[in-house]
Amino acid sequence: MIKIPRGTQDILPEDSKKWRYIENQLDELMTFYNYKEIRTPIFESTDLFARGVGDSTDVVQKEMYTFKDKGDRSITLRPEGTAAVVRSYIEHKMQGNPNQPIKLYYNGPMFRYERKQKGRYRQFNQFGVEAIGAENPSVDAEVLAMVMHIYQSFGLKHLKLVINSVGDMASRKEYNEALVKHFEPVIHEFCSDCQFTFAYKSDANFGL
Repeated sequence: MIKIPRGTQDILPEDSKKWRYIENQLDELMTFYNYKEIRTPIFESTDLFARGVGDSTDVVQKEMYTFKDKGDRSITLRPEGTAAVVRSYIEHKMQGNPNQPIKLYYNGPMFRYERKQKGRYRQFNQFGVEAIGAENPSVDAEVLAMVMHIYQSFGLKHLKLVINSVGDMASRKEYNEALVKHFEPVIHEFCSDCQFTFAYKSDANFGL
């Protein structure tokens, strides 16, 4: 008997009803906030994710489903949604639309070759929003308020929103330098993946 591939799941009729309820709720809320649905291909050029996600990240290095098509092009099943949405925004010249920002949302299957764990699958569904072309930071506040609205619409109570910050470019540079100084003397004691990440990101002046 042929069984379902490892790391995937069948959504049976009883659970499918629950999924449909959640999707309908999300669609209604997105309409309220004037976000439009976008549907991108489940596979894209591998370069899109290598550039958009970062070619040194675990997602790109270890977790992507990548293969060559019959034209010998490197193709990847999408591991996340943002890169494809931005690609579509640029390719279809949405930046020329006078009504900026362009508010888009997506909901669909993503694929990552992860170690199988409870509640984590190699094919999983992801919902996300992108407000592209905004110059006013108020759109960030709107997204935070929208997230709380989504949770509340599903009956979740006693929610607390805690806002963090990654800092500005100057403070992030100082923080990165402090991390490098702290870990450099002992990095040889870490795993090879950790050493690679440390060397790549510190040399490239990225945040660790």
